[in-house]
Formats: sequence, structure tokens, C-alpha cells
Amino acid sequence: MERYHLYMYRGCGFCARVQRFLQELGIEMPLRDILTDHGALHELIEGGGRQTVPCLRIEDAGDGVRWMYESADIMRYLAETRDEAPDAARV
Repeated sequence: MERYHLYMYRGCGFCARVQRFLQELGIEMPLRDILTDHGALHELIEGGGRQTVPCLRIEDAGDGVRWMYESADIMRYLAETRDEAPDAARV
């Protein structure tokens, strides 16, 4: 089973796009605002290698931790893991 965290900041249009997508699919996950949570910013840079958002942290017991950037890639990945066809207009 995978666990997710979305690294983002308020005011980021691409982050808002992913958050709307999560709401539409009924997916709840912790949001880590890199502008208000300095620990989140440090984790993002340390783990993902850059401070670009949105970034999805994917934690899997078997595969470890992966970091996924780009809003379209994040939405496509989450839709595929839920066996939902992503709406081309959203992705």
C-alpha cells in the first residue's frame, strides 16, 4: 500500500489544479506547504532534489520513497492507481 504527501504552496496554480483533482476523486492526503513549513521545504529539497511544486511523495514499503513532479503526471498517476480514466481536459 502506498502513502502520499503533496508538497505545494498556496497561490501556486499548478498546485491548486492537483488539489481540485484530489477533491474530485475523493482522495485525501497530507498537504505540505513549503512556504509556511520550513521542514517540508527541507524534506522536498533533500528527498526530491529540487524545490519545485507540486511534488507528490510516494512512499511504498517495497519500493521505498519516490518523488513525482509535474501536475499532469501526478494526476495521471493517481488516476491510474485508482483505476479511473483521467479526464483529458484536467490532465
